[in-house]
Amino acid sequence: MSENLLQATIENHLNAIYTDIADSDIKILSIELIRLMGLTDKEVIENRRINHWDQTHSLVIAYGDSVLRKDEKPLQTLNRFLDKYLRSSISGVHILPFYPFTSDDGFSVLDYSSVNESLGDWEDINTIANNYSLMADLVVNHCSARSPWFENFIKGRDPGRGFFYTANPADDLSAVVRPRTNKLLREVETSEGTQHVWCTFSHDQVDLNFRNPEVLKQFVSIIKQYLDNGVRIFRLDAIAFLWKEIGTSCINLEQTHEMVRLFRTLIEQAQHDAIIITETNIPNRENLAYFGNANEAHCVYNFSLPPLLVNSLVTGSCVYLKQWMMSMPPARNGTAYFNFIASHDGIGLRPAEGLLSDTEINTLVETMQDFGGHISWRALDNGDSKPYEINISLFDALQGTVAGADNLGIQRFVCAHAIMLALEGIPGIYIHSLLGTRNDYQRVENSGHNRAINRHQWDYHDLQEALEDQSSTHHQVYNQLKQLLKIRRRQSAFHPNATQFTLHLGNQLFGFWRQSLDRQQSIFCISNISAQVQILSLSDINLIDNEQWHDLIADQPCSAQTSNCNQREIEMQPYQTVWITNSPA
Repeated sequence: MSENLLQATIENHLNAIYTDIADSDIKILSIELIRLMGLTDKEVIENRRINHWDQTHSLVIAYGDSVLRKDEKPLQTLNRFLDKYLRSSISGVHILPFYPFTSDDGFSVLDYSSVNESLGDWEDINTIANNYSLMADLVVNHCSARSPWFENFIKGRDPGRGFFYTANPADDLSAVVRPRTNKLLREVETSEGTQHVWCTFSHDQVDLNFRNPEVLKQFVSIIKQYLDNGVRIFRLDAIAFLWKEIGTSCINLEQTHEMVRLFRTLIEQAQHDAIIITETNIPNRENLAYFGNANEAHCVYNFSLPPLLVNSLVTGSCVYLKQWMMSMPPARNGTAYFNFIASHDGIGLRPAEGLLSDTEINTLVETMQDFGGHISWRALDNGDSKPYEINISLFDALQGTVAGADNLGIQRFVCAHAIMLALEGIPGIYIHSLLGTRNDYQRVENSGHNRAINRHQWDYHDLQEALEDQSSTHHQVYNQLKQLLKIRRRQSAFHPNATQFTLHLGNQLFGFWRQSLDRQQSIFCISNISAQVQILSLSDINLIDNEQWHDLIADQPCSAQTSNCNQREIEMQPYQTVWITNSPA
């Protein structure tokens, strides 16, 4: 295959994005992108539907300074923590924005090409990337209002002139979907007079103007630099808002989808096993659209999972979780779900829209507030506000039910992860879930931001003591989750693309069946999501009598012919999970 085919493919992407640019300029731009990515003379990859993952793949999500050690750069301390506590359990790490920034804990980027000096340098990033599959954020929708680009925008200089999206306050912006309550437009005095720059998230985060091909070229250079420094998974932050059209919702526009397709073509051609993950905290159907025709994101965040799973565990009913599960299409080869139940942000509520009723959402919000959570809001087009996100540590979120706090918090918390780890897809575990970290009210007070509640910084010495203290909740949570991760990575039926079917076991037992791609291994994954003992009848899951069945978590035989399962039944304790397989590994 020739370079001409790659160039033609890129030109097709560009023509779909830039409909007002002449063909001759599109051709020049495509050649420039090929040069910037170092794709000259590279063979074109034809088979793009390859699974670059298996059951051994899982990621831990952390800030570069989530763990601190005196007189050591935080990235070196993070690497020390990974090597000591997670080397045999996880395959990769998502280091949240590690660039110089001005706000939003890294998501208001000053300089995309540098590592924040307070964290370390590119050598430290490379060290981690040499041992773990590294995910990094491509903060593609906006950058800091104090960045050199924006300073040049104000002065009318390059690079920066024309880099930011502007609008007229008189424009009809009523249809624009907002994730925040601040004013959309920020008035700025520039060398060309007063301009109103678009700010989707905050006035310190000014939206980039991808209508200008020079912005695209800058980000293609950034992508190439990240690849050269070991990044293999690109998280496209807030990608849904990338392209704007006055008079539309300015979210999920076709040009945005085409830009994802272009990024995938360029990244895949440069590094065949590199992966794109779209971060789109939006309703479920819109989120799934970022798979495209298996030609956009390799993975999409399973944003509906956190609110639905937490709702199930605090209400003791899996009816909504089960309904959603049955509606989810299996991911095609070359694509996978990225499963998570806690993040540095919070529990998004937009992905629950249409899946939970307003009454259910309000009850969930009130329950989380009872457990110390805060609520972030978004603006509606009628001027009202609506809950956008629950800010709370997952450990605190699961310390009770709608009836109040109880003494089953650890069991409930581990149950949530046992469900997530068994689901179709690649799991990502937030470091503070892995450690059972509680709400950090001091950080909220110091920062003035609700999201800081789940962004605790551990002293490495204190963390070591907590993990070694067998009486501590941190020790119990870490060891139980680590054991689940170890079990998971040995089971072929837990391949991210292995078959999955939902089981119907009532509203208190949530279950699904996984089967390996070669059909040799089956696993029945069943959890009691209630605070009461439940009876699982083995006849309900149809265990084949002539096979030997084994509960992987309890590590004991379990079949219709053995007394371990009380002959034909299992007495499921509150929040107990069983992984019953015919082929333990």
